[in-house]
Amino acid sequence: MANLVRSAKSGSSWGMNELIAFNIEVIDVNAQTFFGNAILPQLTLSPVILDNLEEPAGPLHKADMDFFAYMEDAMIIPPGEESLVDDFAAFVLKMMRYDEGRRVIHLRKEMGFEMCGQRVDAKTDVCVMERSGTGAKYLLLVQEDKRHLSRDDPEPQLIAEAIAAFYENNRARKAAGLPKLPSRTFAGITMIGTAPTFYKIPVTDELLISLATSQYPTQVTTVTKLVPPVPFPERLANDGMKPLVNRRIILQCFDAFRQFLN
Repeated sequence: MANLVRSAKSGSSWGMNELIAFNIEVIDVNAQTFFGNAILPQLTLSPVILDNLEEPAGPLHKADMDFFAYMEDAMIIPPGEESLVDDFAAFVLKMMRYDEGRRVIHLRKEMGFEMCGQRVDAKTDVCVMERSGTGAKYLLLVQEDKRHLSRDDPEPQLIAEAIAAFYENNRARKAAGLPKLPSRTFAGITMIGTAPTFYKIPVTDELLISLATSQYPTQVTTVTKLVPPVPFPERLANDGMKPLVNRRIILQCFDAFRQFLN
C-alpha cells in the first residue's frame, strides 16, 4: 500500500482510499466486545418515551414532547436538503446526560489537521466537548449519513474528524504549556435518520506524522464499530428508533457508550 497516491483532502472528502492509504481498518464487533459487557444497562428514562410508539395525548413534560417531535423530524429526509438528524442527535445526547459536569454539546464545529504538507479542514455535525482550565477538548463526534444528498460514506469522514479532534486537543495542550498526548481513543457516532452506529476510534501521534508527511504507517489503526443489536438489523436504517424494541436497545447503547467519554 506504500505506493498509493496520497493527497491533502478535507475531512468531508475522505473516502475508502484515505483509509487504505493510511493503514486504517474498521471492524464490526458485538456488544460484549465493544462495551465489555453483553448485558446492556437498565434505563431510567421517562416511560412516556419508552412505552409509546408515538406521542400520546394529554399533558406531557416538555422533554417527552420534544423527544417525539425531534424523532419525527429526523426521520423525514427532505429531497435535496440536509435533514434534521443533527438536532435529534444533540437532543438524545443531552437526554442521555452526555453534557454532565463541564461537558457541552456543540453543532457544526470546525477543526483542522495536517495532511500531505497542508492544513485541511474537518467539520463535525455534533460534538461533545469538555471545558477545563486548559481549554475545551473534544470527547465525542457525530457525523450524519448524508447519502441522500451524495454518495459519500460517513465512516471515513467521522475518522477524519477524530484525527482533527486529536490534533486540536494537542494543540490546546501545547498552548497551555502541557505535553502532547501520544494517543487517544475517541467516541464516534454516525447517524442515518434516528439509527446510530457507534465507533471507538484510536488516534496516535504516529498516525498524525504519517498523515502530515504522506507516509504509509507501519502500524495499523483499528477502529471498532457496533451496530445496535436490534432484532432486525437489516431494517435499522429505515426503522431507527420508531419500533419500541429498537428504541429501548438503541438508548441502552447510548447509555453504555457514555463510559468512553474519558
